[in-house]
Amino acid sequence: MTPLEAEIRRIIAADGPMSVASYMRLCLGHPLHGYYPTRDPFGRGGDFITAPEISQMFGELIGLWAAAMWQMMGSPAPVALVELGPGRGTLMADALRAARVMPAFAAALRVHLVETSPVLQRRQQEALAAQDVPIAWHPDFADVPGGPLIVAANEFFDALPVHQVVKTPSGWHERMVGIDVDGKLAFALNPDPILQVASVMPETIARAVPGAVYEWRSDEIAAEIARRVAESGGAALIIDYGHSENALGETLQAVGRHGFVHPLTTPGEVDLTAHVDFAALARTARAAGARVHGPISQGDVLRRLGIEARAAALRAKATDAQAADIHAAVTRLTGGGRDSMGELFKAMAFADAKLGALPGFDT
Repeated sequence: MTPLEAEIRRIIAADGPMSVASYMRLCLGHPLHGYYPTRDPFGRGGDFITAPEISQMFGELIGLWAAAMWQMMGSPAPVALVELGPGRGTLMADALRAARVMPAFAAALRVHLVETSPVLQRRQQEALAAQDVPIAWHPDFADVPGGPLIVAANEFFDALPVHQVVKTPSGWHERMVGIDVDGKLAFALNPDPILQVASVMPETIARAVPGAVYEWRSDEIAAEIARRVAESGGAALIIDYGHSENALGETLQAVGRHGFVHPLTTPGEVDLTAHVDFAALARTARAAGARVHGPISQGDVLRRLGIEARAAALRAKATDAQAADIHAAVTRLTGGGRDSMGELFKAMAFADAKLGALPGFDT
């Protein structure tokens, strides 16, 4: 039994079963036993690999996108470049290197990293130690100072806690985590219907048949991002895996050592994620005053931003083995199929409506 499972059992014994969202929040963020505060899960030696770890091209293209957005914004100085969930700092390091092609943009930058894990913050400090731009860390996006800003969020929303409800003949019931008759952690349904679910559920979903599962997240962070970019004339780029339209189905999954495990095994030792509902993000952003661009596939946005030209430039200076690695990285980042990210991952932008079409999202 992990230390966090013992803590979860104590909470359930005292307060009764907890929601899936509460369970997920504890597993990922518990300050002593949570997954992210206690480890570096990224890379080939960790539990999973994100796009910035696959190739420098990913972060470089986001850096160039940010530079283009800054020009569209009227080149404000200073401007905040904000990353949510910055991992090891790899994406930001690559983005800042690319940003140097526009010296005025690089000079205007003030970097803000939203990170709750002390382990990952140390890795970010190491990765960005040589950068000559001001860098600040914050535990919450709300702590980022006001003013013009450009936001990047890669694989951030999928790790936010997700609620699950199940349709029964008596209505929608929230899925909970409790302890079964064998003394094991188990999923169960709250016996009382959840009445407020209609406010977060599209009408087509609400008419689902018994047995259907629906997931949703709090829209607080998305709404704050959209409000801030709309008010400041800025933009936010969100890249994550998920679905473009509202959909039924359970997507909660646990990953450890590059493989899937049951979400209730070894709490605090494995990563928990769920697909992002981009349609819900879009509704939230529009309600907060932002213009929404996308979603489109990650493959499409990277191709439109010039990944193939960047790959060709890198291959021109590479050995045969390095060129093969570059080709493999482009295929993994932009291709379809189970082993590639190009179709499963989507890109969406929130922006001030006055900015018009955005790089990567215009055709």
